[in-house]
Amino acid sequence: LAQGLPLVARPFGVMAGRLGVTEQSLHERIAALSAARIITRLGVIVRHRALGFTSNAMVIWKMDDAAVTAAGHALAAVPGVTLCYQRRTEADVWPYGLYAMIHGRSRAETLAVLDRALALPALAGADHKVLFSTRCFKQTGARIVEAA
Repeated sequence: LAQGLPLVARPFGVMAGRLGVTEQSLHERIAALSAARIITRLGVIVRHRALGFTSNAMVIWKMDDAAVTAAGHALAAVPGVTLCYQRRTEADVWPYGLYAMIHGRSRAETLAVLDRALALPALAGADHKVLFSTRCFKQTGARIVEAA
């Protein structure tokens, strides 16, 4: 699953064939792994640039850890915010603890989403920086790699 599904009508059938198992047994195994919380979700990686979303910005906020949870939940609910998460801060080194990605078809569209985010009471007055992407070198989902 970590390698992705083939883009065919019955991707699990193709995968089952590659593994030498039935499609039914593959579905049962995925269900068991999901029930055990080893697999927590199956998702799609969208190549947003190919779809015209070429104005992409990472926005970082400096705020107290105590305020990040409420701000993060509010920010995550803003349409156009495609990723929102917290990272550990480092005193006197890196004070930015709240992160969000905004993908837009134009700089104006991306900045309009940011304006809606900045209007949130939970983000009122929080210092932030906007970092627009200029070039993409790689985009994949998380990959599990066996140690050598």
